[in-house]
Amino acid sequence: MSGFAESVVEDAALAWLEALGYAVLHGPDIAVGMPGAERSDPNYRDVVLEGRLRQALVRLNPDLPPDALEDAYRKLTRTDAPSLIERNRVVHRMLVDGVTVEYRRADGAIAGTQARAFDFDAPDNNDWLAVNQFTVADGQHTRRPDVVLFVNGLPLAVIELKNPADENATVRSAYHQLETYQAQIPALFATNAALVVSDGVQARIGAVGAGKEWFKPWRTITGHEDAPAKLAELQVVLEGVFERRRFLALVRHFLVFEDAGGGTLTKKMAGYHQFHAVNVAVEETLRAAKAGVQGRASDERGRYQISQPGGDPGDRRVGVVWHTQGSGKSLTMAFYAGRVILHPAMENPTLVVLTDRNDLDDQLFATFARCRDLLRQPPVQAADRADLRAKLAVASGGVVFTTIQKFFPEERGDRHPVLSERRNVVVIADEAHRSQYDFGVRSAGLAAPRPEQVAP
Repeated sequence: MSGFAESVVEDAALAWLEALGYAVLHGPDIAVGMPGAERSDPNYRDVVLEGRLRQALVRLNPDLPPDALEDAYRKLTRTDAPSLIERNRVVHRMLVDGVTVEYRRADGAIAGTQARAFDFDAPDNNDWLAVNQFTVADGQHTRRPDVVLFVNGLPLAVIELKNPADENATVRSAYHQLETYQAQIPALFATNAALVVSDGVQARIGAVGAGKEWFKPWRTITGHEDAPAKLAELQVVLEGVFERRRFLALVRHFLVFEDAGGGTLTKKMAGYHQFHAVNVAVEETLRAAKAGVQGRASDERGRYQISQPGGDPGDRRVGVVWHTQGSGKSLTMAFYAGRVILHPAMENPTLVVLTDRNDLDDQLFATFARCRDLLRQPPVQAADRADLRAKLAVASGGVVFTTIQKFFPEERGDRHPVLSERRNVVVIADEAHRSQYDFGVRSAGLAAPRPEQVAP
């Protein structure tokens, strides 16, 4: 590795990002006083590229007056909260749902709306920029991260690189460098969606506030197979995550703040296996609910597998996601729920989360309750059969937890009454292989065919 310096890794990262459609600029070239200046503070205390953000707000919200756009800009850039992770949570909600603003209509009435900071559906309608050696000052500290990724002028990712020829410059040391940045220049991370560390050999991705054990490899680019071993891990994570449409999806659907109460807030990012399994499961859900896009995916390492993909449109059968132990099944279910709830084609669905034991019901419910921002609503637990029926007798919406025993008929031999004829009720069965096929003497199980479906 003689002569293989950190700058070589940095140049390679910038080249990969440029190939993905990012403009690339050198930090000193956009400082105050330079011909290409984009920063206004000569002391490097500004972390948002003001001109790009203002232009994006105008472009994405053509019907809003200047006062409303100014309010949106102010809220995005001056968020107050007692800690970095709480500021990050507030800003993330604005990025995903829009910034709440008010304005006066032509008739004089006050109207409220959500100003968009991103166009999640059209990547080309956003401004994409990678800046290397971006100096930031805060208090007595001045730091210079290796690469910062901006979308519409907002710093959404920070990449810290180390020299692969230096045995002391490792992924671990890059992680600790990011820890220092978060403590000393927290303003840079208020809008952050992803952190990447690499020593040129290994690369890991994680979230603001996450411990080093939560910085994980990203092993695939497209999700259909593991990346070839000959590809550098940094190239895989950059092309696999920061391809523009995938990165927008990650920001919108695959970041969660788990709120355990009492001031305990944790930010988590989906792993590569969760990201791709959920995306295929959502495609299959749309197909099963009516007509949708057929898909197929698996993970060569066996962390998940989608079976029964590409069935008949409208057959109501989504498929099965198989997980290995410790691969984050509960969070995968929560990410899936969040995506299905938001999809316009599902028309505000009702989700039923089914387990076969009360303790599993409580555990899974607790995970979903901590992820209520992702669900846009608090989940509820059905107390008994009558309560389950009442909670499912709704026109739309809701995340209902229940054990499978509540679907038993009241009397031996009876069939459970129809609870809903809607096509946008989605049942997520936990441990389906264990409980969905046989209820013993009381019935043949929820997954068993109806008598009229059994050939003579």
